[in-house]
Amino acid sequence: MGATLHTPPPASVAVSSRRTPARAWTRWLVRRLLLALASLWVVSVIVFLATTALGDPVRAILGKDYAVSPERVAQIREALHLDQSLPERYLTWLGGLLRGDLGTSIASQQPVGELLGDKVANSAFLVLVVALVMVPLSLGLAILAARHRGRAVDDVLQVMTLALAGVPEFVTGILLVALLSTSVLHVLPAVTVLPAGAMVWERPASLVLPVATLVVAVVPYLFRILRSTLVETLDSDYVELARLKGIPEDRVLRRHALPNTLVPTVQVTALQLAWLVGGVVLVEYLYNFPGIGATLVDSVRNSDYPMVQALAMLIAAAYILLNLLADALSILLTPRARTGMVA
Repeated sequence: MGATLHTPPPASVAVSSRRTPARAWTRWLVRRLLLALASLWVVSVIVFLATTALGDPVRAILGKDYAVSPERVAQIREALHLDQSLPERYLTWLGGLLRGDLGTSIASQQPVGELLGDKVANSAFLVLVVALVMVPLSLGLAILAARHRGRAVDDVLQVMTLALAGVPEFVTGILLVALLSTSVLHVLPAVTVLPAGAMVWERPASLVLPVATLVVAVVPYLFRILRSTLVETLDSDYVELARLKGIPEDRVLRRHALPNTLVPTVQVTALQLAWLVGGVVLVEYLYNFPGIGATLVDSVRNSDYPMVQALAMLIAAAYILLNLLADALSILLTPRARTGMVA
């Protein structure tokens, strides 16, 4: 009998199979980006309707001075596009957002984008410093607790972090101010005071209390997740086998336990950073920190609707993008998740 000839698969099929993971990743990314855009659109509708439902913006802005000249009233109504219908006002505002035009601040009569530049930079720097402190601190405490699991050190750390997790940020901030600024010690400024045009990194002392308050708020969650991962790994069968082979405990920790904390560390850090984007509002206001949080509170108080709308959309966009980043990094760092995308 003649030998059976096997026809090799077409090159396009082979290339297609090799590109399957890339196509799966692209589909996932496109789907999540579309979901993020849809979420931002929903947020934009909610933000617009919320600021509209507060009542007549002109009356809220002028307050007791509502009986001013008709020209002034007309000027404000035109600036807020109140001469248009509600759908037209929303589309006008949304179109401005898409073009990068955030509107004009009612309080200062300056472009919102120019006013927010330094505020965004200050808040971003604050979040960055918090991240640089919370990750090594949480990891160090988790290693200490995992290596002494079941002992007094582990018990104390778990009780302390559990207690701190239930303390609101403003309570932590007030206690830190009393301890380090007003009542006990007088070593740090109670509020952030910057010269005109200065940035927060030019006054490091003004960062200590806001950073400490936010670190105390986020470290307990990251610590408990990392400790749980480390304990689970250190009690696993393959780690016990490594110990039976005489491998030192420090090497077991470095070679087996710590690599397993990479994914939860990255994911939880990204989620905590997403939380910080909104969590800084109260802390910044408490310390008079010149960031987006304090600016948002002041804008609400002054009925500066364009500023409130721009800040709300900025915070929502940062939160959604950081959550997307957390999911993407989890998939990239987890082989099982990447395999599930292709399957």
